[in-house]
Amino acid sequence: MESSKKSAPVLLNRELSWLAFNRRVLQEAQNPEVPLLERLKFLAIFSSNLDEYFKVRVATLRRLVKLKKKTRAKLGEDPGEQLKNLLAEVGRQQQEFGDTFRNELLPELGRQHIHLVSEHDLSDQQREWVHQYFRDKVQDLLSPVILDDNLHHLFLKDQTVYLTFLLTEPVKEKKRQEDERVLAIELPTKRHGGRFVELPAQGEERYVMFLDDVIRCCAAELFPKYQKVEVHAIKISRDAELDIQEEVSGNLMAKIKSSLQKRETGYPARLLYDPGMPKAVLRAVMQKTGIGKDELVEGSRYHNFRDFFGFPDLGLEQLKYQEQPPLPHPTLPRTAGKMLSAIGERDHLLHLPYQSFDYVTRFILEAGADPQVTSINITLYRVSAKSEVAKALLKAVKNGKQVTVVVELKARFDEESNMYWAEKLQKAGANVIFGIPDLKVHSKLLLVTRTEEDQNRLYAYFSTGNFNEVTSRIYADHGLFTADPRLTREAAEVFRYFHDRQSKSGFEHLLVAPFELREKLNALIDKEIKLAKAGKDAYIILKLNALQDDRMIKKLYEASEAGVRIELLIRGISCLVPQLEGQSTNIQQRGMVDRYLEHARVYVFGNNGQEKVYVASSDWMARNLDRRVEVAFPIYNEELRAEVRHLLDLQRQDNVKSRDFHNNFLGQDDPKAPQVRAQFETYEYLRKLSKRRKAPAKS
Repeated sequence: MESSKKSAPVLLNRELSWLAFNRRVLQEAQNPEVPLLERLKFLAIFSSNLDEYFKVRVATLRRLVKLKKKTRAKLGEDPGEQLKNLLAEVGRQQQEFGDTFRNELLPELGRQHIHLVSEHDLSDQQREWVHQYFRDKVQDLLSPVILDDNLHHLFLKDQTVYLTFLLTEPVKEKKRQEDERVLAIELPTKRHGGRFVELPAQGEERYVMFLDDVIRCCAAELFPKYQKVEVHAIKISRDAELDIQEEVSGNLMAKIKSSLQKRETGYPARLLYDPGMPKAVLRAVMQKTGIGKDELVEGSRYHNFRDFFGFPDLGLEQLKYQEQPPLPHPTLPRTAGKMLSAIGERDHLLHLPYQSFDYVTRFILEAGADPQVTSINITLYRVSAKSEVAKALLKAVKNGKQVTVVVELKARFDEESNMYWAEKLQKAGANVIFGIPDLKVHSKLLLVTRTEEDQNRLYAYFSTGNFNEVTSRIYADHGLFTADPRLTREAAEVFRYFHDRQSKSGFEHLLVAPFELREKLNALIDKEIKLAKAGKDAYIILKLNALQDDRMIKKLYEASEAGVRIELLIRGISCLVPQLEGQSTNIQQRGMVDRYLEHARVYVFGNNGQEKVYVASSDWMARNLDRRVEVAFPIYNEELRAEVRHLLDLQRQDNVKSRDFHNNFLGQDDPKAPQVRAQFETYEYLRKLSKRRKAPAKS
């Protein structure tokens, strides 16, 4: 924690807060109540998160460390000291990660008759099978590179596992051979079709092997002229920051493409290496790659645990979460061709992944085919590689609709997919807008214009989640279908901003960043402060992915000390420190990690008994409030507002997957009290709701 003066508010360091979140992911892998194969996936999530952390946050700190001393002093906190502290915590977590895998999950896999075997565990029959598999499926995929004087530089691809080979004790031949050789080979995971090899079962016993170990097993066959072959793994993570000016003048698409190429060759943020690797091999790798000691991180025998997303399930469904098929929506039509009329009658709230994202795609397809629809406007932040949404927009263009697509080319790690669809849509005739200068377009908006009785009527979809079919199955989000002119007209103003770039203000219903979101949030908090000081009930409930903006945190501290009750449900980063005397006495904080990634943001203000509920795309971070286009939208329909509050209350009551600020599980105070697992309760609540077809309700 940091505090420059005695009276200064206490804030938690952002980087350490993020690591605290990733530790919650690791806790799921350690939890014996989680199905075994799902625990492996949580290890994969932990590993993937840590990779991104090094590519972005650690790489950023390394760049800051290289700044001049006077410039670093202006940052407020020494980046070198931050880097030292977070690398120490990363080391502790990686140690815990390794212990969890070796001492908990591997033995439990064995008890379930699943054996993750290495080259040392094989029977003669299995060894013969592996050697044949190597010759048939693997050997031709390998391209060794010799690390000798003829090689000037060894380039290691980002996030790719390489195997190093130390060859010694050559077989004596007439032709003289070097006594020692060092080679490197890229592990061909993608070309092989995965990281794991399933061996033939023996009765109920099942055997799985890392592709790495298949190669280790057959290394002598690969290099028959040496009697001794030692194999170890390395992996590099490169700086992922895009070094571009956020401007649209000139060809931004070309800049993004150039930056993506640079990412592959970017500055190394971390080199993971097997601790058993001979020093001579590590020195050779460092010399040929130019990697210094500061980038070395001791890892383990295996890297890229994110590949456990592809661990074979072996047909053992009982070791996974029970299937939760998407539920039919209680008020949206279940047959084609009726989405627009249903939205015209009333508001509908979609809850992903519990209900199907197909309703969104159907909305676009029906709008694109409707002869009375004249235009479709949409923001695309992250789209999938095989995007059904983009395909539906292409059909709309083909049908003569005016389609405007605001594509965010700076959505980190999704730039390539976004570029692909942007180019296809542009070639098809859509009006493609490549973001806004100095801002990211993070809002999730869809607006349809339809001519009805010689007038334009607007239909909209506001969402907390991306227009992405893949993530819609694992991210928990809310989306609102509405034709309410109070909301749709202001959505049209947001799209007008994308066209004319003229700063907007005077939104009465939507809270829009970077124009008024911060100011209006402050005003809502101030009202609760005023109520509390008047002795009235005052409260705020916030569900966010991240709470980092110091000004908003200080405002919440002010509200707390004025007597406002504040409940925080924060999935990831939180720099606010709750329950501190004289600062945050009235603030409670919890976070939840479970089967689905909590992604929706919800803001609730007591408002003197006339509760205000906003659903939003924006976290409370400086970048969201000041440097992104974000939209928070109110839920006016009383029935739907009660629905959002009920789902939020389930998360407030969760006593199975919720953790406090210190990552301690918030178990049941009363052992006899029923368990509340919010995500499972949410599915059950929406399942019951789907059986009741509601009559239309006015907003």
